[in-house]
Amino acid sequence: DGGRGPEIGRVVIAAPQVIASDITEPLKPVLRLAMDEDKKKAETNKEREREAFLKGKELIARLRLPMKLMNVDSPLEGDRFTFYFTSEGRVDFRELARELSNSLKAKVDLRQVGPRDEAKITGGYGRCGRILCCANHLTEFTPVSIKMAKEQELSLNPAKISGSCGRLLCCLAYEIERPAGSSHVPVY
Repeated sequence: DGGRGPEIGRVVIAAPQVIASDITEPLKPVLRLAMDEDKKKAETNKEREREAFLKGKELIARLRLPMKLMNVDSPLEGDRFTFYFTSEGRVDFRELARELSNSLKAKVDLRQVGPRDEAKITGGYGRCGRILCCANHLTEFTPVSIKMAKEQELSLNPAKISGSCGRLLCCLAYEIERPAGSSHVPVY
């Protein structure tokens, strides 16, 4: 249960193999193995999410809202949709939410995401040639400062120490010593 109701997930490591210091947030409980019915619901939801995404883009264009739709997500029950978008500033999306809710016959949430979340959603590869850390394994964004680049004697040229999101590279924080008890940043 991901907090929005049951979701289909994939177990990639057995619970006893998880190193306690690597856990940055509570592990989600496994309720049961996904049944054929669950898998069919998930497939149906993926199709509904695609349709909702197209409907959202259409309405955003028609209402001339200054926002870019990034993703649409729906829990296994399919009783609601969460639309993730980016925008330069605040957007009055009340009319959009009403029209989406009426059109989709479901509860609709709209969430504005920042540049790092946008990179996490769209994915891609970093300058190191690996999948973006945010799309691969980071579950939370730790603060990154120019001081971290200075301490590692890296170039202070923004083009060389910025990620695809335009923010400082998350990996700058990997080499910095953290006080005891602080969040562990996974490396691979």
